[in-house]
Amino acid sequence: MGLRLSILQTFAVLASAFSGLISYGVFRIDHPSVQGWQWLFIIEGSMTFLTGIISFFWLPAGPQDAWFLNGREKAAANARLLRDNSVHVETSLDLKECFRTWKDWKFPVWCIITLTYPVVYATAMNFFPLIVGRLGYSVIKTNLWTVAPNLVGAVVLLCVAISSDYFRERTFHIVFSLVLSLIGMLILVALNVTQHKGVAYFACFLMAAGSYIPSCLVHAWHNNNNVHENSRAANTGLFVGLGNLAGVLSAATFRTEYAPKWIYPDFSSYLLLQCSVYYWRIVDGIMDEVRE
Repeated sequence: MGLRLSILQTFAVLASAFSGLISYGVFRIDHPSVQGWQWLFIIEGSMTFLTGIISFFWLPAGPQDAWFLNGREKAAANARLLRDNSVHVETSLDLKECFRTWKDWKFPVWCIITLTYPVVYATAMNFFPLIVGRLGYSVIKTNLWTVAPNLVGAVVLLCVAISSDYFRERTFHIVFSLVLSLIGMLILVALNVTQHKGVAYFACFLMAAGSYIPSCLVHAWHNNNNVHENSRAANTGLFVGLGNLAGVLSAATFRTEYAPKWIYPDFSSYLLLQCSVYYWRIVDGIMDEVRE
């Protein structure tokens, strides 16, 4: 499950990388009435709009509705879902079952985790050009310099997800990725980036390498430990929503008065990441005691 989720996330990371390339191109367009950022919105917005319409009519709701699978392949897809710890597949809506796990002691801890770890993800996705811009390059070159870290982040994401599935282990891989991001952000906070551009740019690679991994493995973990599809859907919806709220926390710290160094926003993301690692250790420690 971790690999399948990571494939989806990889395309989002690649989109960020190619967005940097597109930005590099459109900001070089000299048009009297349409500015570069307007071209960027037109191009990326059109692509998103068209993809949404095509996906609505083309993508199936589940294996049984997949028009591109034969009977044997549909049976294999259902078996894979059951192997991922589902009791039943293609179940009907049951509101009572949806909220069954919300009474468990682990649920509020999961809520804290899913609110804190995505802050660095939102920072990398939304404000990476601002962070790279601290190196002192022009807007056009800054967008170009965001491409390589995101490409490396996509490769590391797939590698860590494959390793996590192969060893059937989540905690170490998630904490490893968070620590990568922590190191990168700590370097960016502590370093004079204009005097040590090479080290600062390397820190951007560390930040990108670790930022995107938890979004896949966290949801693979809690779904692997939940055997009911209704409960999985409710939990995933809430946890993804809390993760999106992390984008609000990230946006609230990246304010103009902190430009151009952005030390306070970087430090805030660093503290929230530390909080996430702390709660991961709580969950892992308690689960070890339960298993013993």
